[in-house]
Amino acid sequence: MRLNCVVVDDSTIQRLIVTKLVTNNLGLKLLADFSNAIEAKNFISNNNVDLILLDVEMPDLNGFDLLDGLKNKPKIIFISSKAEYALKAFDYEAADYLKKPIEIDRFNIAIKKVVDISEMNKNSIDETGDYIYVKTNLKKIKVYLSKIKWIEAFGDYLKVITEEESMLVLSTMKSFENELPKNQFVRVHKSYIVNINKIVKYDSKSLDIGKTKIPLSRNRKEDLREIIANSQ
Repeated sequence: MRLNCVVVDDSTIQRLIVTKLVTNNLGLKLLADFSNAIEAKNFISNNNVDLILLDVEMPDLNGFDLLDGLKNKPKIIFISSKAEYALKAFDYEAADYLKKPIEIDRFNIAIKKVVDISEMNKNSIDETGDYIYVKTNLKKIKVYLSKIKWIEAFGDYLKVITEEESMLVLSTMKSFENELPKNQFVRVHKSYIVNINKIVKYDSKSLDIGKTKIPLSRNRKEDLREIIANSQ
């Protein structure tokens, strides 16, 4: 799942730092960045924004003023060089409060928290989403595609890893792959198929889904890049 995100900070340097962190995080899609809170408020009011990374202290309109009067407020992560605004930030139901200078690991933890909450909310109302039936333990079970994290070869079986459990399914990788939507699942290795919405990050040799590292075959890298690019 990727969240539509905007960055609002009057400091050019800080804005560049945050936008770089956003573009390097596969859980986020950067829609725009703003140095002016008034322009940001107009954009947010007229576009589908899931998350605002928001500086507190800005001229003309500060971060709190920007949020006042907004309908359907997105998730908010406040960013400030001062800790004194933290309590007020949580009065605005902020998902998190990051102190400048931002640490990469701390940023990723905050984003993961927001993504996890958003996925939980989506799944709770998305029980009519796409699904497949898998046969495990002589029973057919309905599995929602949005909950599958990855599929792994396991001898004559496959392991289907979902958000709730791991199931053994008697099937071949090729047969199971053909049942999955091509715009959501990709074969990244002879033994692995992954849900691209669950990928946290990847490099030339592997990818991370949660805390699990999955190998990425050299001849599958382009397939992965292409499907991620087409999903943006």
